[in-house]
Amino acid sequence: MEGSLARPALLALLLLPLAGCSMAADGPTVELKGRAYTVEVADEVSEQARGLMFRRELAPDHGMLFVYPAAEPQAYWMRNCHIPLDIMYFDGAGKFVSAHYNVPPCNAAQCPSYPSKAPARYVLELGGGVGKALELAPGDVLTLPQ
Repeated sequence: MEGSLARPALLALLLLPLAGCSMAADGPTVELKGRAYTVEVADEVSEQARGLMFRRELAPDHGMLFVYPAAEPQAYWMRNCHIPLDIMYFDGAGKFVSAHYNVPPCNAAQCPSYPSKAPARYVLELGGGVGKALELAPGDVLTLPQ
């Protein structure tokens, strides 16, 4: 009898950490010019390679944050993207360095590249026009997730 009562309690303890995952399903947030955006973090090469490819929609308060080990020149393209995006580059301190806004989708074999104007460690992609509306200036700071 004791063993059968202990199993449900043990199972409940094992599942408890998973309860927190469902509450945080939307992911971490970044803040830019007083606005919060829920982001998917791409900090592994495979995640960075896929990015927002094949997405058909992106909520105005959602995006993807690419995180690199060090600030270096970055360049993005829109191959297999189905929605326009704003691509914003930030240095190692999270300061805005440059952007490309309303970058159109590209399904061609060769797509144009959209480079940063200075080394960047963080790249934030938001839906087309969302970042542009913030009217970012060099030095504006991206507040990163904890």
